[in-house]
Amino acid sequence: MYSLKTTNICKYYSSTLVFKGVSFQLNPGEVLAVTGWNGSGKSTLLRIIAGLVRPSAGRVEMFFKNEPILKESRRRFLGMVAPSLALYEELTAFENLEFFCRVRGISYDRKKCLNLMERFELIEQTKKMCRNYSSGMKQRLKLIQALLHNPPLLLLDEPGCNLDSKGIKIVEDIISDHRQLGMTVIASNEKREVDYADRVINLSG
Repeated sequence: MYSLKTTNICKYYSSTLVFKGVSFQLNPGEVLAVTGWNGSGKSTLLRIIAGLVRPSAGRVEMFFKNEPILKESRRRFLGMVAPSLALYEELTAFENLEFFCRVRGISYDRKKCLNLMERFELIEQTKKMCRNYSSGMKQRLKLIQALLHNPPLLLLDEPGCNLDSKGIKIVEDIISDHRQLGMTVIASNEKREVDYADRVINLSG
């Protein structure tokens, strides 16, 4: 059983305070939404949880059966989708997914990639260079890379960005299905996406 705990997370950029005192605990089956005005630190908080940005104060801890998971190993246990996440334009979808697997230190399962590509209605686009993908197709591929290793923690920064109604329904299904597997944190101001959550943290105050 996995759990996530943040304690008094604070972030400054130079002398500018972005947010402070963010504390919560997340358990399997739970969905947390992080809201707030532009610049309030929603994306920054998710990047801190992922270990990509250092907090100015406070700590992030992830546990398995009450035993702490080392920060260096955390990326193996999470999947992240964010507007800032870059796909390699000169690579195909499969090549991008294989690269993400190597970065995380997990095995590349081509059959699972195919199954996910089919679920996300990209099966006809597997050999196409990502530079030829639409923005919605790129967002679907980002979602696929986040799910490849069945992570217990999903970090979704504006997951419905650039998606049509079919893609939005897929995101809704992903969040619902993931309750059976682990925890989800969503950063968004979209009411539809915030409504997926059991709890909401508003960084605007």
